[in-house]
Amino acid sequence: MHCNFCDQLTGFSDPVYAEAYVHVNQYDIVLDVLIVNQTTDTLQNLTLELATLGDLKLVEKPMPMTLAGNDFCNIKANVKVASTENGIIFGNIVYDVTGAASDRMCVVLNDIHIDIMDYILPASCSDAEFRTMWSEFEWENKVSVNTNITDMYEYLQHIIKKTNMKSITPFSEEDQSFNKKCGFLAANLYAKSIFGEDALANVSVEKPLNSSDDTLVIGHIRIRAKSQVLKLLNF
Repeated sequence: MHCNFCDQLTGFSDPVYAEAYVHVNQYDIVLDVLIVNQTTDTLQNLTLELATLGDLKLVEKPMPMTLAGNDFCNIKANVKVASTENGIIFGNIVYDVTGAASDRMCVVLNDIHIDIMDYILPASCSDAEFRTMWSEFEWENKVSVNTNITDMYEYLQHIIKKTNMKSITPFSEEDQSFNKKCGFLAANLYAKSIFGEDALANVSVEKPLNSSDDTLVIGHIRIRAKSQVLKLLNF
């Protein structure tokens, strides 16, 4: 499982510009931070100071360095992920200006948000296994459907894509035709985190009989998991 994205950490008008290329690979997050000295001064003891919230752990602190005027460098930092939980990486860039009598300078960085959805993968299980887990898991979250989608199957595919889950309820063309005629659809979804945590969902949506084509889908989704963190999937 790989996920890559880029976050701008400072503004273009700051004396030091920084952006981070974030590479998420299962339990490891590698930050490749581009730092640009936008001044003509030499910056000494320039240090990327990072801290974390959530179940993230900074492996080692980046070493201080010297950056000449209008020069740039790349600093890498490694973060370990310990569980399926939303996390935040935040910090500062601090430095001294050569020849300046002022105190140590500090530029506050924008937060880097690590999303729980980066650690959820579609998975398969039997109906019997799903029922067993459903009865055992104590955490449940019930979400009312609030959408501008008018087709039940389109809404189901939307949920599957949004949550990285997989439908374990098969639907043939005959099933789809029947469900549209009766105005009701129910499906079970399943996913597993990279840490082995299970997430279950039951989608129950309907569309009143004899309603117009532009009538919106209504219903609810029930999510169950052992962990309250997984219960808060992004529905």
